[in-house]
Amino acid sequence: MVSVTQSEHTSGAVSHWGCACSGLYAVAIDQAGERKLTLLGGAAALSLGLLLVEMGLGVFSHSLALLADAGHMVLDVVALTLTWVAAWVGRRPATPQAPFGHRRVEILMALVNGLSLLAIAIFVAQEAIERWQTPEPVLGLPMLAAAVMGLGINSLNLWLLHRESQQDLNLRGAMLHLTMDAVSSVGVIAAAVAIALGEWWWMDAAASLVVAGLTGLSALPLIGESLEIFLEYAPRSVDPAQVEKAIASFNSVKAVEKLFIWTIGSAQLALCAHLTVEPLTPGEQNRLLVRLHDYLHQECGIREITLQFHTELVETPELHPMLNPSLTALFPGKHGELFSG
Repeated sequence: MVSVTQSEHTSGAVSHWGCACSGLYAVAIDQAGERKLTLLGGAAALSLGLLLVEMGLGVFSHSLALLADAGHMVLDVVALTLTWVAAWVGRRPATPQAPFGHRRVEILMALVNGLSLLAIAIFVAQEAIERWQTPEPVLGLPMLAAAVMGLGINSLNLWLLHRESQQDLNLRGAMLHLTMDAVSSVGVIAAAVAIALGEWWWMDAAASLVVAGLTGLSALPLIGESLEIFLEYAPRSVDPAQVEKAIASFNSVKAVEKLFIWTIGSAQLALCAHLTVEPLTPGEQNRLLVRLHDYLHQECGIREITLQFHTELVETPELHPMLNPSLTALFPGKHGELFSG
């Protein structure tokens, strides 16, 4: 859709583009959404089963590391469920009140996941410090069995969700929970072996403290990236200065007056630009719009594109009244007719 407006001294063309292949893109997005919902549901079910096993064996073996991992699993199940809900809400179509759809809900869930991971890290660290000061006897074999099972299930969930999480911040938050669970399971396995062979009770607290530190550190980038999207920062994958330079290099573009690039949702970038261009015919304007759109879509991955053209018309100086062509009408022709200007 292209609309053109004109005024006395300027002329402009405003265009808004979605994807050139919006129909096929919508179908692909819908299929990916269905697959994501199925995978998230399966991962949540597996995590719930593991939670029950770890909680029971943690109480039986008196292992803080195992109970900490079980506590983390509670939030894993909640995080996966919220991620599923956010993915479902994000598939709702755009409306006049929500012109870009509802995919920003998924970014909100990513932020919640990051903050919950940070809260878990602080809590587990506090408990680990207390256990370090007053170590308690721990049953190594039940602890080892639960940790091995946890590592296997978390690894399976990571394998299921890895491919879908590459361009999805919401899934990355859930993946981070699962990754920290897998790392926690490795730490619990190491602690269980040390306890079973050498009765090193302090290894239980040490493993918990290491996992808490890794969890907290891994949550910070997720929180930071989520906040950048909510604050409308330019996406990290696109350099606005390079985009501005590239747009200005197109023939007929004289200057880039304004340029805004932001992220709507995972893998959904938007751009709005105000360009000063040379005087162009409507056909030339359309061809320039198509070339700019193709570049921004193919090279920068931007699908929501709004461009406004602004042309400064050259004002024609006023002629002396005697040089005005319309004055020729004052002189008679050969046959008594008047010249027409």
